[in-house]
Amino acid sequence: MSPEKMVHMANQIATFFKSQPGDDQADKVARHLLDFWEPRMRDQLRDYIAAGGKGLDTLVIKAARQIG
Repeated sequence: MSPEKMVHMANQIATFFKSQPGDDQADKVARHLLDFWEPRMRDQLRDYIAAGGKGLDTLVIKAARQIG
């Protein structure tokens, strides 16, 4: 998938979970990525973050670090 589309999708997930109560939004984003993104998508996200993560919401970066 294009990096732009991946960033957009990941940021949409972060935006949704930011609106949820509690202080475990990063955990919820991480769980969503594990449940709904295939391994290749998660690998692409990790690679993108390693290259700087331009445009990604900080919540996505925090969640991605949780799932390794």
